[in-house]
Amino acid sequence: MGGAERNARKKRQQAQGTGQNTPRRNTPGQNTAVAAARKSADRKRIVVGVGVVVVLAIAVVGGLLIYNNQKNATEGKDIQVANPETTQQSTASADYPVRRDGGIVVVGSDEAKVTLDVYEDFLCPACRQFEETFGPDIEEHVADGTVQVRYHMLPMLNDRSDPPGYSMDSANAGLCAADAGRFPAFHKTLFSDQQPEEGSRGWDRQQLAKLGIDLGITDDDFTTCVTSGKYEDLVQKNFDEVKAAPYLQQEFPDGAKGFGTPTIASGEKVVDTAKADWLDQLVKSAD
Repeated sequence: MGGAERNARKKRQQAQGTGQNTPRRNTPGQNTAVAAARKSADRKRIVVGVGVVVVLAIAVVGGLLIYNNQKNATEGKDIQVANPETTQQSTASADYPVRRDGGIVVVGSDEAKVTLDVYEDFLCPACRQFEETFGPDIEEHVADGTVQVRYHMLPMLNDRSDPPGYSMDSANAGLCAADAGRFPAFHKTLFSDQQPEEGSRGWDRQQLAKLGIDLGITDDDFTTCVTSGKYEDLVQKNFDEVKAAPYLQQEFPDGAKGFGTPTIASGEKVVDTAKADWLDQLVKSAD
């Protein structure tokens, strides 16, 4: 190898030792810049994380406020009389009798062709739907003397209000209203669109007593009857008898068998209310 070649080779080796393929070290200035960039990124992540937590906290608090407002929707309010322009007048002038028979409210003539036993709970949403759909038709037949209704107001969902007890309190109040001759209007109002939701606060005894007064009940015994829970034992006794009646046991969609509300019966036979004209057909078949 000649001297020129050896010099060229030496230069190439020196170039490789200090060239671009050799790992580069960061200068002190570069280290500071990298650290600053990392800190900035960390701060951004912290800010974003805190923002997410704040948004979630606001959502949770907002949800709780909405839930509590819905849950306590009945607190501090009066129960508004359903159809106030007609309810008191129609109740006062109704030709059909209303009486309490133990823990049952009997509405209509004893000479009626058909007697219906209606099993309901004032907290039951399906009962409200039944009343909205068929209540006017039932009332019409009661008024013309063809149907008598025996209302069993039951504490079926007594543990489903918060605090528990609304089903019993309202059932007791219904019996008190029957004593005062105002059950139809009382019943209609508690099944209006003001019905408390399951899991929420129901109407308390004072509110139920105030409703009776707003419906025209002036006897102080009514308020005492409602606030003292006078007929609770009768309500419970009737409920126990209803649950034990074999003909009222039905099969539910999940295959279970038992009693539920609403249930409509006539002559110890459960009535199928799936067809809109079930009551007309029942009256017709009794001719």
